[in-house]
Amino acid sequence: MIEVTIGEGDRLDGALKAFKKKVIKAGILKDLRSKRHYLKPSEAKKLKSAAARRRKRKAARF
Repeated sequence: MIEVTIGEGDRLDGALKAFKKKVIKAGILKDLRSKRHYLKPSEAKKLKSAAARRRKRKAARF
């Protein structure tokens, strides 16, 4: 559970910014997006290998 405490003189937009930063750092949004739809293991493997190919091609360019 992510918590952000707001002090007496703190502004709400600063607290929201801190909350968003903590959520992104914890990887919660990434996890939610990946679990939005069921992904068959074979499809996950295809996506993973395609990403590896893209990384390899990109590394070869530089």
